[in-house]
Amino acid sequence: QVQLVESGGGLVQAGGSLRLSCAPSVRTFSGYAMGWFRQAPGKDREFVAAIRRRDPYTYYADSVKGRFTISRDNAKNTVYLEMNSLKPEDTAVYYCAASEHYRSDYYYSTKYDYWGQGTQVTVSS
Repeated sequence: QVQLVESGGGLVQAGGSLRLSCAPSVRTFSGYAMGWFRQAPGKDREFVAAIRRRDPYTYYADSVKGRFTISRDNAKNTVYLEMNSLKPEDTAVYYCAASEHYRSDYYYSTKYDYWGQGTQVTVSS
């Protein structure tokens, strides 16, 4: 059973920064594409960012492009989401997800096999 543990959420003022981390309990971390999604109260879960298995190719939602950066350290079995210039509309529960069996379409939650429990990010105005 693959488990994903997120950390790094919290309360921050608008314009501030946070870094989220996620460490899946897998033997071969480099075999998984990784993604971040978020869900605000009363809204559907939405894609934020994703990163492929071994090359540094990344994907971003338009709403976070230029402000958020996803990265991974395969030696540490960890994926990061660096969030800068945070806005109140970034307030949500952020979920880490791992894709073992898919090679594309990382914008869609259905392409991920495993999910974390989520970490709350609150941006005050």
